[in-house]
Amino acid sequence: MRFDLTDLSLFRHVVEAGSITHGAERAHLALAAASTRIRNMEEQLGAPLLVRARQGVTPTQAGRTLLQHARAMLGQAERLKEDLGAYAGGVAGQVRVLSNTNALTEFLPEALSAFLAAHPNVNVDLEERLSDEIVGLIAEGVGDIGIVAATVDPGRLTTYPFRSDRFVLVVARNHPLARRTSIAFADVLDRDFVGLDRSSALQRFLASKASSVGRTLRLRVQLRSFDAVCRMVECNVGVGVVPATTARRAAKSMAIKAVDLTDAWALRDLTICVRDFAALPSYARQLVEHMRAGVH
Repeated sequence: MRFDLTDLSLFRHVVEAGSITHGAERAHLALAAASTRIRNMEEQLGAPLLVRARQGVTPTQAGRTLLQHARAMLGQAERLKEDLGAYAGGVAGQVRVLSNTNALTEFLPEALSAFLAAHPNVNVDLEERLSDEIVGLIAEGVGDIGIVAATVDPGRLTTYPFRSDRFVLVVARNHPLARRTSIAFADVLDRDFVGLDRSSALQRFLASKASSVGRTLRLRVQLRSFDAVCRMVECNVGVGVVPATTARRAAKSMAIKAVDLTDAWALRDLTICVRDFAALPSYARQLVEHMRAGVH
């Protein structure tokens, strides 16, 4: 049985993505090549590693066992690469960061740009997820560093404060709600909304909050960024929910008004979480320290 690091990395990506297609994309392999590698792994083992269904793939018991060892071996390979990098002119490695929408769009770009400029041999694999998903994935070793809302239970993860922000409702300046200073999320669910793509972590979160009161979001337009949401709101297409930092920045150039949301979940203390700080590669520990140093 011969599984190389490319096989193990591909298998990990496939399981984490729940799809051979998306796993191949993450591993930077053609779909046909990825499918062949997975089949060859199963043939060498003599047992299926994946349960294939129309909705995607899930690991079999053999697949879960392989995944556990693959993560350990890939982690060891990264540490080996790090240790040998010192003899090759500098440390090289990759840090996998899982972040919720708020941190991803408002705070991480600045933090990561400064870190990457100072560490040219380090790459960051950044993925957007819901906060509760991130906690589980970091605990499983899927990612190195997570950025989550402080409202979720981190379990046994080690946590550090990161940033604070809050979500606000944005409306056009001539909108009837522009006269309000605050409002509950449930009281605006009869309005048309402008939001991010339905698959985004924030949009799924807002949909769940609407569902919890027996309502649905009337999402008229789906966009890629908070700035684009604010631009559509300015044109009276609908109302939107964005971070207060975004609203303040956009209000300097757009005819929009921010209205505070009274819901407890609107206040967003963001937290860094890791499974075991001491076990992280040195460059991942440096990234954590860099982000902590910027807390304000």
